[in-house]
Formats: sequence, C-alpha cells, structure tokens
Amino acid sequence: MGWDLAADGLWGAPRVRILAGQARHGTIDRALRFLGVGKAAIVEVESDDQGRMKLDALAALLEDGEGPTIVCTQVGNVNSGAFDPVGEICEIAHRHGAWVHVDGAFGLWAAASPRLRPLLTGVELADSWATDAHKWLNVPYDSAWLSVLTPMPIERPWEYAAGYLMHSAGGERDSLDYNPEHSRRARGFAVYAALRALGREGVTELVERCCALAGRFAEQLATADDIEVINQVILNQVLVRFRAGDGDDDAHTHRVIERVQHDGTCWMSGTTWQGRAAMRISVSNWSTDEADVDRSVAAILRCARE
Repeated sequence: MGWDLAADGLWGAPRVRILAGQARHGTIDRALRFLGVGKAAIVEVESDDQGRMKLDALAALLEDGEGPTIVCTQVGNVNSGAFDPVGEICEIAHRHGAWVHVDGAFGLWAAASPRLRPLLTGVELADSWATDAHKWLNVPYDSAWLSVLTPMPIERPWEYAAGYLMHSAGGERDSLDYNPEHSRRARGFAVYAALRALGREGVTELVERCCALAGRFAEQLATADDIEVINQVILNQVLVRFRAGDGDDDAHTHRVIERVQHDGTCWMSGTTWQGRAAMRISVSNWSTDEADVDRSVAAILRCARE
C-alpha cells in the first residue's frame, strides 16, 4: 500500500481488515491488541459445526470489502482439530489481493505424516505460516516460528543500532534484528536438538501415534451410554460431553472435569464449544502410550458415574 510502517507507525495507516473464522484461536484477537490494530479490525467468517471456515461466506466478504485484507486461516482447531480448506481459501483470497496467513499452532505438524498430509492440501499457497514447537516437540512453551513466502524486510520493526553494539559485518543474520528483546534465550537450540534427536521418522511416529491415541480415547468413551464425543476426531483433539439424569449436561460436564482433575490419573481441561460445555482431550505428550489412554478412560468413566 506504499506505507512505511517502520517509519510512520499504524496511526493514519490504511485500515487493514482481518478475516478470521468464528472458531479462531484467541491469540488472533490478542495479537491485534498488542499490535495496536485492535480487535475491531476482525471480520468474522461463518464457520461450520467443526469450526472450519465456510468458503461462500469468505468469498462474499472479500467481494464486499475494500482496502488491504489479511485472511487468517486455521489448520488444527484448538478444540475440534478441524482444518480450514486452506488451498481453496488461498485461491479465493488471492483473486482479491488478500494476504493469507496460516495459524498452524499444531496442525502444521500433520505435514510430517503421509497419512495426515492431505488435511493440508494447498497450504503451500499461503503467504505466511506460524506454528508451535511446545506441543508435539515438548520443548519450552515459548518456542515457535514464523515462515514467510516472499522475502520481505521482517527485521525493520525490530532493528536496533547503537554505537556500543557490534553487528554482523558479513551480512549474517543477527538475531537482535528479529525480535523485541535483547535477552532472548536460544529457544531455537531446544527445537533443533529435539528435531535432531527424533529425526524425520521420529517426528512422523510421534504425530501419528498421538493422533491414533486420540482416536482410541474417542472410540472407548463413545461406547458409554452417558458420554457423547461431539467432534470429528481427525487429529489429536477429542471433545466430550457427559449427559446428566436431570438434563443439565453443562453442569454435569463441569463436575466430571473437576473430578478427573482431582483424581490425578490424567489432566483434562474444560472448554466451551458452540455454546456447550465440553471436556477437551489433547494428546501431544511424547511419552503417552495405549496403556496411559486405557487408564485415563477408566478414570474418566469412574468420575462420570460417581
């Protein structure tokens, strides 16, 4: 748009629209607040019952809007594990000159698995991607990275020059110019070490095993009369509701979650999915095996029937 953000800042800049699904992760809103863009820039795109962005709704919003637009897609919904149809979204968005960003916190890791890779069809057409390492690689929580398709001066907002600082003389990448901190620790080392230790086959095995174990959770829990699995289990996320004799399933679900957490066999969080309370089961620990799942299922069933 011809606006020098590093020099002139966001005040007075062309207003950017952010098209994101109704089931987006809360970090999208938070990032926009941090950046000074504000969450009012978000235009919600209608999503289906699994949290996937609806293509016709996106197309209509792109047709109606003006100005610079970023479409935030999601691969691996934090609750359901669902994947936006990224390839089709890119085709629609790029026809309107929009930038497509992929929130792939854990879903991008499906690319490591030949079986799961089709979930990411067309993801290579996006303009930028972000993913976490703290989930499946089990490294420190603030380990993540961003990839950008087109070379761009990503370091300009962060660059810092002072007489007492010695910068690289040969054009090498200076980490000081790529983050807001002088004290940033070498998080890249932990990720590098984990990837070297696992190797390509190890990463594939880890991702596929966790997804298979999520399926095992769903299959066993779904056999109980008073338990409902409410998502399509395609990755490592399982959403469960517990039916109550008095009809107040939300309250009963919250009670079961609390009992499971106090039981100590496993730890499951609660969530709200499409206005309903649910237990969220997320399988990403490197050490989890079938015996852990079976023990956990037995504990959940016990707590549900107390």
